[in-house]
Amino acid sequence: MAHEPTSSSARRGRPTPRRRTADALDEVAARVGVTPRAVLGALLVVLVVLAVLGVRAVRATARSVPEPIPAIGPLVTATGAAAASGTPSGVTSPAPTATGSSRVAVHVVGQVRRPGVVTLPAGARVQQALAAAGGALSTADLAKVNLARPLVDGEQVVVPRPGEAAAPAGGPLPSGPGVPGGAGTVGIPIDLNTAGLVELDSLPGVGPVLAQRIVDWRAQNGRFTSVEELGEVSGIGDAVLGALRALVRV
Repeated sequence: MAHEPTSSSARRGRPTPRRRTADALDEVAARVGVTPRAVLGALLVVLVVLAVLGVRAVRATARSVPEPIPAIGPLVTATGAAAASGTPSGVTSPAPTATGSSRVAVHVVGQVRRPGVVTLPAGARVQQALAAAGGALSTADLAKVNLARPLVDGEQVVVPRPGEAAAPAGGPLPSGPGVPGGAGTVGIPIDLNTAGLVELDSLPGVGPVLAQRIVDWRAQNGRFTSVEELGEVSGIGDAVLGALRALVRV
């Protein structure tokens, strides 16, 4: 009786994977006209190149991943800032005076949209003060206002209406029976040693801030001995002093 071949003998009759690889290399070498070792070396080079490219691709992917954006703290609103500082909401702190700084504070009154004190950079002109006060009204007589004049810290800028007398540089509108809203006139020249805030405020280029500084200087240094000593008051420069020489006395 014939015996069927066992599984081990069947396996011995089949080519092993190593043998199949060797046969394939021999076939490729025969086709291209090189030795099997050369084909094997070329395959190793290809595998190394593919490995290097794979590593670079992984690194490039890792670099392209965006970093997480750090969380931003809550924004501080104007109301929150006011609560933190103890200032009631809707109430603005008064602007500091510009003495010894690069800003000036002036009082804009008359025919403007928002009369009041405005703070501007030193060297600003009257035109900028009017713009900061909301601009002139249609009833303003701007021909009587020197819009190009440099501002002086603490002065008052008055914008008249047609028919009103023009205010001196930096001073309030003249008052009197002939001026609408006038309540009387202040005696000229004004005595620097006896004048109060109202009288000093009426001087051109002075206003309430400089008037208070003149009174403070008088309290600290005693009587004025000459008009020129006004130049020692903070905020009174040569231009304002020149406009006041004929209007004050000691």
